[in-house]
Amino acid sequence: MTAIEMQARAELEASRRKMQAWRSTKNKIALTLSMLTMAFGLFWLVWILFTTVTKGIDGLSWSLFTESTPPPNTAGGGLANALVGSGLLILWSTVIGTPLGIMAGIYLAEYGRKHWLAEVIRFINDILLSAPSIVVGLFVYTIVVAQMQHFSGWAGVVALALLQIPIVIRTSENMLRLVPDSMREAAYALGTPKWKMISAITLKASVSGIITGVLLAVARIAGETAPLLFTALSNQFWSTDMMQPIANLPVTIFKFAMSPFAEWQSLAWAGVLIITLCVLLLNIVARVVFAKGKH
Repeated sequence: MTAIEMQARAELEASRRKMQAWRSTKNKIALTLSMLTMAFGLFWLVWILFTTVTKGIDGLSWSLFTESTPPPNTAGGGLANALVGSGLLILWSTVIGTPLGIMAGIYLAEYGRKHWLAEVIRFINDILLSAPSIVVGLFVYTIVVAQMQHFSGWAGVVALALLQIPIVIRTSENMLRLVPDSMREAAYALGTPKWKMISAITLKASVSGIITGVLLAVARIAGETAPLLFTALSNQFWSTDMMQPIANLPVTIFKFAMSPFAEWQSLAWAGVLIITLCVLLLNIVARVVFAKGKH
């Protein structure tokens, strides 16, 4: 090997080492920025959770779940009527929204994969997924509350169902499309009708993912306040009449937190803690169900 070749090889090796060092430096910079971003997000999350727990735990008591919301500047009272009202709103919106969302997801995944109508539905569904909840509330106010000329629990159910349906549609379609086409072809080869194949094979194979989507949709609507301000509003008294304004936890928290009364503010923090724990529990259950389904 001549001196010129040895010099060229040395220069090539030095250039390669320099490039590797630069790549390593860029990797360290990117990793550092990623870690700092994650730490920044976690800092605020931990702070919010810590504040919620420390302020909300003081307001927890047995009367919180057994007594109705108190008058202004009055000691005692609870959130029983708001808890029951929120439960009714979430229950009926899930009963209405879940079947509609699953059936729409079945159509998109099984019947209209490349049909123009399916593309239109997907486009509209994507818009609804990203639409602000207050827009949905104003829409329901216009077509329901304004026509009935009074707020009602059913108007709140319609608003929450409209927020829930797009999530269920997207989840149902994605889970059904994950089922291998070979399973469908095997069913067709045995002479199975399409409706039977869907109900006995594809739905059964994707049921855990669909349930996960429903639970996440419930968690999504559990803390919505803006739509209920324009639809169900609230009620200071115990009421389960869905044709009238009905108490609910998000609006009660909003009203109590904005008040100057310490008693109401304490109840508001307790309500925030309850909603946080419920949403956390729903997310954990959804992950467990999906993990078991995958297994």
